Amino acid sequence: MTRTVLIGAGSAQFGLGTLADVFRSEVLRDSTIVLHDINPTTLARVQEIGQTHLDTHKLPFALEATTDRREALQGADYCIISIEVGDRFKLWDQDWKVPLQFGFRQVYGENGGPGGLFHALRITPPILAICRDVMELCPDAWVLNFSNPMSRICTTVSQALPDLRLVGLCHEINSLARHLPGMLECDFDDLELVAGGLNHFAILLEARYKATGDDAYPDIRAKAPTFFDGRERGLFMELLQRFGYLPITTDSHMGEYVQWAHDVVDHEGILAFYAWYQEYCMARAPQAVYDLASYQEGEHVIPIIEAIVADRPLQEMAVNLPNDNLIDGLPNDIVVEVPGIVDGTGVRGIRLADYPKGFLGLLQNQVAVHELTAEAILTGSRQAVLQALLVDPIVDRVRPAEQMLDTMLRLQADHLGYIH
Repeated sequence: MTRTVLIGAGSAQFGLGTLADVFRSEVLRDSTIVLHDINPTTLARVQEIGQTHLDTHKLPFALEATTDRREALQGADYCIISIEVGDRFKLWDQDWKVPLQFGFRQVYGENGGPGGLFHALRITPPILAICRDVMELCPDAWVLNFSNPMSRICTTVSQALPDLRLVGLCHEINSLARHLPGMLECDFDDLELVAGGLNHFAILLEARYKATGDDAYPDIRAKAPTFFDGRERGLFMELLQRFGYLPITTDSHMGEYVQWAHDVVDHEGILAFYAWYQEYCMARAPQAVYDLASYQEGEHVIPIIEAIVADRPLQEMAVNLPNDNLIDGLPNDIVVEVPGIVDGTGVRGIRLADYPKGFLGLLQNQVAVHELTAEAILTGSRQAVLQALLVDPIVDRVRPAEQMLDTMLRLQADHLGYIH
């Protein structure tokens, strides 16, 4: 019987949405779902909602909950991670605003730039501890990570634990389904698409109409300038115009990696997105009352688990895996986002040949950032943290970078005390 562990099950979005998806699964019927969280109050609330749903609908699943992670992981087949640490929005505000105070023009602070570094330094050690427990207690389990900064976390964990079955998953690729059908006047299922790069820093590489095999990119390039008139499309359109490829996400995420982004992004749109996201997370907190029967999470993690369990081949548009020659021009130990094949053997990436040189150059700017982030986390070296800042395209001055680092180490001492 399959045992799936949800790490961070009491969080604002993750636990209930994943339970709703599991409870709809025919493949996973009669399996055990284990909820784990360090917050016993929110954990109990998610368990209560889930068990009430099972009892009401007489569904054949076993639901357990524990604050003891090692107990949860005993005999696990799948471990899904979605966690944050501390007061998420207070810390995110520091990640974003403190670098701005020292003059570094980052447009957001979650995944790239100085903010992404401090986020990674804070969240990766507890995720690494989870993964070390997996290697000890259930080494054959698949670990499916949703936490950000995705590529920095997964790169660090993969370097520390190369035998771990780790896959990073992100729903950002779904944005293509929201706008391509309207732009191209066809159903999304009528398109054959290939995208890839780094997580939150990827482009649509190929687009074809399935019925004819014709290239859809001429239509995309022609229609996109008038189709995208909403917020967060400043850098988005510059990248399309200058590099010829459609980004798969908006200014707030793409802009974290590009040193000239501050001049072209939609700053008002980014601020509006951040305000909306805070409200969205709070509105979905587990203190609210949910009807899981109508809850739609929309993540792909349960179909991926189903494909492995049932050996039912499935192609995913985006999985995060160690490069291993999937994208030429990037080192093999950095985690990249590429299409993937899922079946009874697990998850494997699809190689992206002839990656566009221009955008590859932007990706290559992140290589040393990721390598030094991993070194800093694994060694606790303050020097490696400073070097990770100084090789980042967003950071253009030495003394303010060092002052900023000292400030952040002091502000986030509860989480970054291991840096010395």
